[in-house]
Amino acid sequence: MSRQKILVTRSFFQDILTGLTDQFDTVIWPEKEPPPYRWVLNNIMDADGLITTLADKIDEQIITTGLQHKLQVISQIAVGFDNIAVNTATAHKLPIGHTPGVLTETTADFAWALIMASARRIVETHNEVQRHIWRAWGPEVLCGMDIYGATLGLIGFGRIGKAMARRAAGFNMKVLYYEPTRKPENEIIKNAQYATLEELLRGSDFVSLHAYLSPATTRIIGYKQLDLMKKTAFLINTARGAMIDHDALVNAVENHKIAGAALDVFGPEPIPQDHPLLKMSNVIITPHIASSTTVTRRRMAAMTVENILAGLDGKRLPYCANPEIYNEM
Repeated sequence: MSRQKILVTRSFFQDILTGLTDQFDTVIWPEKEPPPYRWVLNNIMDADGLITTLADKIDEQIITTGLQHKLQVISQIAVGFDNIAVNTATAHKLPIGHTPGVLTETTADFAWALIMASARRIVETHNEVQRHIWRAWGPEVLCGMDIYGATLGLIGFGRIGKAMARRAAGFNMKVLYYEPTRKPENEIIKNAQYATLEELLRGSDFVSLHAYLSPATTRIIGYKQLDLMKKTAFLINTARGAMIDHDALVNAVENHKIAGAALDVFGPEPIPQDHPLLKMSNVIITPHIASSTTVTRRRMAAMTVENILAGLDGKRLPYCANPEIYNEM
């Protein structure tokens, strides 16, 4: 009897991956860049399981092609799964695995680092020193903004949003949070108070995005919203790039409508090399690394393997993005 086959769109920690290569036939994309769409489509035809990343487009065609052959499970090394046609998978009771919960503190740490770096102009001044520019001291030279006692606005108040509020408490910050539906359980975070989106934007010194991407949050920050922000405020995004209208952000920064921004995500990724934001000293851009610590990424890989093993064994996925497929089973 032939062994089951797993298609893997990106190699990861070899000691964890070995647990799969010992048990299954594996086809692993060998390059650092994401595989071409056609490579995934061609190879899904004889794959029992698929391990994928946010960089891969797993659309209806790939899913239905896989299901016409042997595909039993998709397991993604990420919390988010907006790159996957989940509705199609759910309609065919194909389980989708992801890695929830593991990123919370790591992502909050990184978002906090972006706040600190923006407020105190750390990247900007580091770049100057690298170019052998050392400005003479003066009372107004390279002044930044205080974080202690400032107001933090959180758009999205799930696990990561709450982790940000806990960090803000140590800086004696006022915290405003916005979600479309006010939830009673959020009231346990005593240093945070609910606000409308307009109230949050008007009142915050730092606006940080932590919502899931959905039709309601796509371009939730555009021209109108940036016009509401303080001229001294910073915009932070470690959620999804599509939540910001980047043309509107360019306009806001160029015209000094806000003080600056720090973005770990962009839409699309990678950011085009000629994008105006890359030339702005008060905008920090990092390559989608908010969850990038070894401990966190190893845990994500282990959860991904747990999901793929369960799916190939016909069992319920321990970390399932579409658990409703099990309701009628």
